[in-house]
Amino acid sequence: MHAFLQVVAGSREGLNLRIAEGETLVVGRKKGDLLLADPLVSSRHCQISMQGGRFFLKDLGSTNGTTVDGRLVRDATLSPGSEISIGTNRMILYVGEDPPEADAPRPTTGPEIAWLLDEELVEIPGPAEKTRTGLDVIGQDLRLPPGVNAAIEVVAGQDAGRVFRFTRGSVSIGRRLGDVPLNDVEVSRRQAVVELFGRDMIFLRDLASTNGTYHNGRRVSVSRLRDGDTIGCGKTVMKIRLTR
Repeated sequence: MHAFLQVVAGSREGLNLRIAEGETLVVGRKKGDLLLADPLVSSRHCQISMQGGRFFLKDLGSTNGTTVDGRLVRDATLSPGSEISIGTNRMILYVGEDPPEADAPRPTTGPEIAWLLDEELVEIPGPAEKTRTGLDVIGQDLRLPPGVNAAIEVVAGQDAGRVFRFTRGSVSIGRRLGDVPLNDVEVSRRQAVVELFGRDMIFLRDLASTNGTYHNGRRVSVSRLRDGDTIGCGKTVMKIRLTR
């Protein structure tokens, strides 16, 4: 199982952290694995752990509290797409299954996610040891995973028939802007982003658009996509397409 915590707003926006089985990620202003330069964040604010394939958050007695999906919590079980808010910072948990070995053989050495990087992996010092091999920093720009061909096809609306192929792992949608520039006046200039970590790990994220972003007809802030799913923005409907 692959799991990433992505900072989508705040002082470390764009940062991705990998969470491995049995690891605990401590978030704080002065102490921890992820340090946030925010006066509303406590010195040791909260921790996120992965145990038995499940994800847990525990507030560490912070002054201003921790919210998960808009709800103030002390302890919470996280789900894929859960949004965590700490002070002015927002983070989202991305989770995907490991690919079968027959389809995607794993290297015997080196990080499994090296193809995601435009920069080298940086190991973060942990409280119990100088380096932690299960927790890695990922560059903001995602590379397209090897062997994955993906496209966004416009199936309804003013731009119907246009096809936009992925050349990297992160694709932005907007009104006449971005990787998928749409002519629909009901689409925001920065509408949404599709992030592709693997064939079974594709996420749609709304960028606080005016009229909302829809996944298979349901308005979402973050949602996991599958091949053939629809993305709705304004009067435009698109489909995500994956090919071998």
